[in-house]
Amino acid sequence: MRGQRIVSVAPPRRVCVLSLHTSPLEQPGIGDAGGMNVYIEQTSVRMAQRGVAVEIFTRATSSDQPPIVELAPGVQVRHVAAGPYEGLAKNELPSQLCAFTAGVLRTEAFYDPGHYDVVHSHYWLSGQAGWLARDRWRVPLVHSAHTLAKVKNAALADGDTPEPRSRVIGEEQVVAEADRLIGNTEAESAQLVDMYGADPARTVTIPPGVDLHLFTPGDRYAARAALNLRPDAVVLAFVGRIQPLKAPDVLLHSAAELLAQARAEGPDAERALRGRLVVLVVGGPSGSGLAEPTALQQLAATLGISDVVRFLPPQRRADLVTVYRAADVVAVPSHNESFGLVALEAQACGTPVVAAAVGGLPVAVADGRSGLLVPGHGAVDWAAALASVALRPGYRDKLAAGAVQHAERFSWDRSTDALLATYADAAAEYRSRFGLRAGLAG
Repeated sequence: MRGQRIVSVAPPRRVCVLSLHTSPLEQPGIGDAGGMNVYIEQTSVRMAQRGVAVEIFTRATSSDQPPIVELAPGVQVRHVAAGPYEGLAKNELPSQLCAFTAGVLRTEAFYDPGHYDVVHSHYWLSGQAGWLARDRWRVPLVHSAHTLAKVKNAALADGDTPEPRSRVIGEEQVVAEADRLIGNTEAESAQLVDMYGADPARTVTIPPGVDLHLFTPGDRYAARAALNLRPDAVVLAFVGRIQPLKAPDVLLHSAAELLAQARAEGPDAERALRGRLVVLVVGGPSGSGLAEPTALQQLAATLGISDVVRFLPPQRRADLVTVYRAADVVAVPSHNESFGLVALEAQACGTPVVAAAVGGLPVAVADGRSGLLVPGHGAVDWAAALASVALRPGYRDKLAAGAVQHAERFSWDRSTDALLATYADAAAEYRSRFGLRAGLAG
């Protein structure tokens, strides 16, 4: 791990987790729910299993939501009323920071002083609220950015909307105030230091994990039967939110290129490949993709591949196992990705991944061993990489074995242990800095 040395200190008793803009109860792949939701859920549950009570604060998005939901024994999700329940876009949420923060502080006020030992904020909006909670409660603030505006703006997809200056300023403020910053990879930690001026001594690298009990290799043909796919199909899959940042269009352009190359060999070659080729797109519109929710379907029609593209709604994690197992290869063509949990999940199921060589994906995918990394997003290069895996069974099998081995290097248990050590270390330093009494708060 990069940055501050982790020392052996007593773990916290209670952790306040802030996730203003999305709840771990929401289905990943819908709206703003994605890998961050999985991260919060998985680490919170494992903290509770280690005897640490976790309270997760998120913004209420429906009048039907109860104030408190038990996510798992020892893990509570608190819905804070902050603004209208529905129809509030993420770029409108800064207007509700005051209301959300007030709701968090009022909840803590009902407890005895020192109730929480640490605040862990996720995404910059939550970091703003966490900054105030840290000062009020006199406990350390640990922050996970998950995505960074400066990084996203440097790698925008064509036609995508840049992140606003207000977010950049907000991120800079949180980076300056947080007692610990957590990067998913060494590259992200370096971006925090180089692009945001973070203190390397307060910056820790903790890779996310994968549920190795859920995501496991299985019968590919049974998975295909469950999805009504031919046993001999050539299945290319995309799993994620449908938005320019995630670049599902790259997969469609690549599929069209594969068919064009087969056409150049002759009508029979194209007919044979088209009869077997299936492009699975699993997810729902999100972010800037909400402005054109049917853009991907229209692109498939324009490219003349509507007959080989199948769109599936966001799937529960247990159902994603079937999708991963059914695929010959999973494509992760994002323009930016802080880590790429989909890549890990697919590999844990024994499915090679072809991914863009951006962000944390070079860590999530072992190039040439568990999948392939593609520089850039050109259809020709992507078609070549996808074909080299999906159309070469022997090579695919070799990568599939490496995929399982690579995924086994990552686990949520390991991530959780590192988080708890970071919390304890930050708390010890915070007490020392302000002359607070020994022992965690309270």
